[in-house]
Amino acid sequence: MKIGIVLGSIREGASGDSVAKWVVEQASSRDAATYELVTLRDFDVPLLTSATVPGAANKQYDDERVTRWSQAIDSYDAYVFVTPEYNHGVPGGLKNAFDSLGNEWADKPVAFVSYGAEGGVRAVEQWRQIVANFRMYGVRQQVSLSLFTEFGENGAQPNERRAGEIATLFDQLEDAARRFA
Repeated sequence: MKIGIVLGSIREGASGDSVAKWVVEQASSRDAATYELVTLRDFDVPLLTSATVPGAANKQYDDERVTRWSQAIDSYDAYVFVTPEYNHGVPGGLKNAFDSLGNEWADKPVAFVSYGAEGGVRAVEQWRQIVANFRMYGVRQQVSLSLFTEFGENGAQPNERRAGEIATLFDQLEDAARRFA
């Protein structure tokens, strides 16, 4: 099984880079699945302006950047969204990229690793409502990192308990991916 770790911030030098690096490091010892980093900024997904609703596009998009994004996302069995919380909500770039696709997301499990002033928990709560539209199963476990206590000069420095939390997140996500396959 193949799981995409989707880095949802498109800001250069964003805290998400070090969070995603930590998630990838934690996933590297997993045997039940292959985890790959998918960096949203590498796709340059344009604003959703197509007259065709993505859900009705049948994975045939007007823009080659969206097609490339579609092919990448469609290749995964499940996802870990590494999401910041911006202004008490989801990041605009990731929301636009999510909305730019349709059936690529359908019926696939997703887990959330968030970060922000309050650990990004409000963004995750919003993501849970958003992904439900495509019948995505959001696993219960989440990891929420505080910008005030778990980041330093070298980026993300999750406290000790986070290793156990993310192991549980991976366990739940892999189990869900097997059940929904």
